[in-house]
Amino acid sequence: MKIAIASGKGGTGKSTVAANLAWALARSRDVVLVDCDVEEPNLHLFFPGPAVDVPVTTPVPEIDPARCTFCGECGKFCRFGALAVLKDRVLVFPHLCHSCGGCVLVCPQGAVREVPRTVGRVACSRPLPRLTLISGVLNEGEVQAPAVIRAAKVLAEGHPLTLYDASPGIACPVIETLEGSDVCVLVTESTPFGLHDLRLAAEVAERVGIPAGVVINRSDGEDAATVAFCRERGLPILMTIPFSREIAAVQNRGGLISRDLPGWEEQFTDLFDEIVRNAGVRA
Repeated sequence: MKIAIASGKGGTGKSTVAANLAWALARSRDVVLVDCDVEEPNLHLFFPGPAVDVPVTTPVPEIDPARCTFCGECGKFCRFGALAVLKDRVLVFPHLCHSCGGCVLVCPQGAVREVPRTVGRVACSRPLPRLTLISGVLNEGEVQAPAVIRAAKVLAEGHPLTLYDASPGIACPVIETLEGSDVCVLVTESTPFGLHDLRLAAEVAERVGIPAGVVINRSDGEDAATVAFCRERGLPILMTIPFSREIAAVQNRGGLISRDLPGWEEQFTDLFDEIVRNAGVRA
């Protein structure tokens, strides 16, 4: 089973929910937790430990000057401006390349070949006996987040239970994370911004075709607007986490409420049962 944990905006507690759910489940079963927020991964802060790094590369064009006639076909094809053909040279801008391979196909002289370029890495660790943590890390200045997310997800393939912690928002990295998931947990907060971005995230999950449920975090008891929206869209509310000084104190010191506060391990185990029930799949 593959569970994606996402949110329409940052700061809702998405990674907190993912980390606590992973810890609670790892008490009784094998779990793989994948940090797909590759621009700013932080799950390793909850689960420190030695990791093995695997580099992530993407193919980019390299021009053979002995074959190139500067016809301009590669530059015309590239929609992203990664190739600029001058009268006596071809300029390649690797950071703009989307690794589609089209320039290789359209070159009539066979003067373009692809070479690997490192854009990030995937860190793998075993912080708990039954928990594997896989963290995608995008290099600074790079834009190929989906490539790093794909590499992280490939390393998690074959495991019976995988949790994907998506990046905030609704852009390409989130869609890449959601692809292939069985269910999506949307973490929100009962604020006007939280509800606005929950609407966007729910629409993305619907368009991708993944059943979704909602966790309301930092609830102050004024959840009527969020509850009404979820009822209107047929989104089950899977869990409500109160706005509590005790919970905030644990989180501020980098702790896990499922581990450090009584009763919360059971609540996150119940959350998993609700996820399974609403996803309509077997755990």
